Amino acid sequence: MSDVLKVIQERQSTRVTFDPHRTVSRDDLKQVIEAARWAPTPHNMQNFEIIVVDDKELLRRIGSIRSSVSESFVRENYRQLSFSKRELLRKKVGILGANFPPAWRDPARFGEALKGERGSLDDTMDGSPVILIVIFDPRKRAPASEGDFLGILGLGCVMENMWLTAQSLKIGFQIMSVFSGKGIEKEVKRVLRIPERMKIAYAVRLGYPVHKSNRYLSVRRDVEGIAHHNLYGNRGLL
Repeated sequence: MSDVLKVIQERQSTRVTFDPHRTVSRDDLKQVIEAARWAPTPHNMQNFEIIVVDDKELLRRIGSIRSSVSESFVRENYRQLSFSKRELLRKKVGILGANFPPAWRDPARFGEALKGERGSLDDTMDGSPVILIVIFDPRKRAPASEGDFLGILGLGCVMENMWLTAQSLKIGFQIMSVFSGKGIEKEVKRVLRIPERMKIAYAVRLGYPVHKSNRYLSVRRDVEGIAHHNLYGNRGLL
């Protein structure tokens, strides 16, 4: 197995508290940004910029922004859940319900989840000493790409390059999609003086776990489940 494939297979979201006192070195941050710089983008447009935030006061101000979970997220997230390792291994897609609060795992309690006290971005950032915020200019569309689908793919490539590099450096990494929510995006842009024309694609928390995190069960479909050889329906590589 190649080293690259090994890093790909070991990549996971680090869903634990980070040590706020253990910083990510400048050299490591540069490597993560360098990886983003070389991500493939449609027509080499490179329609993205990255704000690196490690100033404690700015992190505090961003962390104080109030947030809440949306009903659509809770309901659509529920459809991806498995409620035992056996079920997850059988499905080969989705995630374990144990990773989420009890009220998110029971449709009868969704109201409880949605009516709960609003949290803050500090809960999401969870001790991270540095966050990366990926922004882009929606006025710049990839050629002949309805809804800028190709541009969004490019932003995904930026994410993957950074993630794999962080994984290779043993740095915890987790995407924070909540930063692109309408109300939250406006407040984050205000704190960081991001121009109105720019939009937040997603944010990333980087750091090192306070306690060693256990690897959770990752599942993938088999090659026969995703590959068709020459003709649709010829499953696998014949």
